[in-house]
Amino acid sequence: MLARIERLLNLSTGAVAAAALFAIMWLTLFDVGGRKFLNNSITGALELTEILMVVVIFGALPLVSWRGEHVVFDSLDRLIPPGLQRLQARLVHLVCTGVFGLFAWLLTERAGRFAEYGETTVQLRLPMAPVAWVMAALLLLTALLHLVYVFRPPLPAGHEAAPPAEASRP
Repeated sequence: MLARIERLLNLSTGAVAAAALFAIMWLTLFDVGGRKFLNNSITGALELTEILMVVVIFGALPLVSWRGEHVVFDSLDRLIPPGLQRLQARLVHLVCTGVFGLFAWLLTERAGRFAEYGETTVQLRLPMAPVAWVMAALLLLTALLHLVYVFRPPLPAGHEAAPPAEASRP
């Protein structure tokens, strides 16, 4: 079950974040090249880069949280008994569930106001509400993933997403 969730995350949010990062790379290359050699930049390149950065950051957030690849302060872990460490981990995941859920709700409210007022980007006039809704959805997904870890322990570090039978095939 947990390996299936990771595989789904890799194929969805991981792939989208990677594609957005790839798009940023090419957009920057053509924008800088156009400025340098043609004295003309791409209209709205900054706005597109900002939106793509939102996709990279918020798209990677569920995967980073799922894999436990965030910054962790563990200097005192060797002093804490394993049972208390497990309780602490579940409490941290519970707090993360609440915080990410609250952020998702607040961002949904903001997206609704963006839609109501017709907020757009300055140059390209792209609507802001869909971007905020995507951000809120990815925050909600992150909250739900932390909720899974409140009730089920995370996969061990260095685990494989594929079942062991598939991983052992030549």
